[in-house]
Amino acid sequence: MAVVTSVIRVQQIFMTRSEDVLRPFGLTFARYEVLMLLAFSREGRLPLGKIGERLQVHAASVTNAIDRLEGQGFVERVPNPRDGRGTLAELTASGRDVAQRATTAINTEVFLDMGLSERDLADLYRVLRTIRHEAGDFT
Repeated sequence: MAVVTSVIRVQQIFMTRSEDVLRPFGLTFARYEVLMLLAFSREGRLPLGKIGERLQVHAASVTNAIDRLEGQGFVERVPNPRDGRGTLAELTASGRDVAQRATTAINTEVFLDMGLSERDLADLYRVLRTIRHEAGDFT
C-alpha cells in the first residue's frame, strides 16, 4: 500500500507542476496532450475516436478537450476526406505554436530537474517500466 500511495502522490505532484506551467498558455495537461498528439501525427490531424484511443480516455473527454481547444483557436474540426460522416481535429498554426512554446516551458520547468540523480532516474524508470510491461503497456 505504501508503494502505491507514494506513486499516486508523486503523480499528483507532477500533474500539479505541469498544470502550473501550462496555465499561462491557457492549457490543462489533458489539452496539452491532445495538442502534442496532433503535432506528432503525420498530417497534424486525427479522427476524434483515434485521439481517445491513443490517449486512453473516454469520448466525452475528447469532445470536451476539442471544444475548448477549438474555442481557443488551437484546433479546427474538419470533415474526414476518407469518411464523409467522420470529423477530424486538425492542429492550427496557432495550436502548433502554443504546443511548441508549452513544450519548451514544461521541459525546462518540470522534466529537466526532478531532484533525482541520473542513476536514480534510470533505476526508477526501470522499475516502473517493469510494472507497465506486466500490465501489457509494451509488447
